Amino acid sequence: MRGHIGTFIAALVAVALCGCAGLTGNAGNTGMSITKAAYGTTEGEEVALYTLKNANGVEVQIINYGAIVTSLKVPDRSGKSDNIVLGYDTLEEYIADDAYLGCIAGRYANRIANGRFTLGSSEYTLAVNNPPNHLHGGKAGFNKKIWDAEEVRRSGAVGVRLTFTSADGEEGYPGTLDTEVTYELTKENELRIDYSAETDKQTVVNLTHHGYFNLAGAGSGDILKHELMIAADRYTPTGESMIPTGELAPVEGTPLDFREAKPIGRDIGADHPQLSYGKGFDQNFILKLAPGKSPELAARVSEPASGRVMEVLTTEPGIQFYTGNFLPNGKKGRDGKTYNHRTGFCLEAQHFPDSPNQPGFPTTVLIPGRKYSQTTTYRFSTEG
Repeated sequence: MRGHIGTFIAALVAVALCGCAGLTGNAGNTGMSITKAAYGTTEGEEVALYTLKNANGVEVQIINYGAIVTSLKVPDRSGKSDNIVLGYDTLEEYIADDAYLGCIAGRYANRIANGRFTLGSSEYTLAVNNPPNHLHGGKAGFNKKIWDAEEVRRSGAVGVRLTFTSADGEEGYPGTLDTEVTYELTKENELRIDYSAETDKQTVVNLTHHGYFNLAGAGSGDILKHELMIAADRYTPTGESMIPTGELAPVEGTPLDFREAKPIGRDIGADHPQLSYGKGFDQNFILKLAPGKSPELAARVSEPASGRVMEVLTTEPGIQFYTGNFLPNGKKGRDGKTYNHRTGFCLEAQHFPDSPNQPGFPTTVLIPGRKYSQTTTYRFSTEG
């Protein structure tokens, strides 16, 4: 009997040490697994691919380069799984990517006007990588970094915890920033993302997940028939360069009114300056949430043909809705698929664009001794 127990314990230890996953040994994790595989090498550093699965046929793949979700497979109403996020087949393609497919954007997601902001008496200059503005952390933001990674197992979920330390002055930002992002796949078919960060000097922080979704299946066509609801009655209008004017404007009476679900394509071509500036939808919506509380419903998307439904829950005050307006036609994607204009949409839970220069917006300033934190969950189901 003792020999059998010893063999069993040794087997469990071997699974834990190899990092290649089976069951976690917890009854609450039956059918859930993590596997780890080599994905490539860049600048002499190895990149790993983590695959998370639950018992319902949901599968998430994540690499520790850019903290990128490379694949997210979800069953449709008939039980057939398909990948619903845009991505690539190889590390080299992600290194060359300029569309931020599936990554964590930071230190500051979205735009900062003219690549400049002031904290106290100090002005900071950032890269102007989206002329005339700074976008998504600069020329080599968090999407171009190799993160440290470790597997996470808890009752009802498996995941990957990713950490990265951004040096003082990196991309022009002040302060050393210790950042942690944890992706978890739950038994309830949720992809939960928990973010935290701490600094040793006053700085600004705004992180988000920049996934491009197509609930009919990545590479299956445009996203214009998807039906979207956004729980927001106001948005932040921008000027032509996509920097907010500072106004908090009502969506009522505009093509940006998604308070009741409607097809994304219904008003995308409407004659409205905000749609002209962004070449389609690319706006920050002001959510009616209680800041810092538990994640609340921010948006719901359904795709009629597949029956797939995605709900976005977050603790953040805003969500950027973007319809892939600048994706070029004929872009080579994962699994031999081709991506075109408007074949993916983003729902990026975050603080508002250009907040460091907008005193009327919720602050994105982080000071030593305080912790930045947010949680965003993408929850999947089917209907019909």
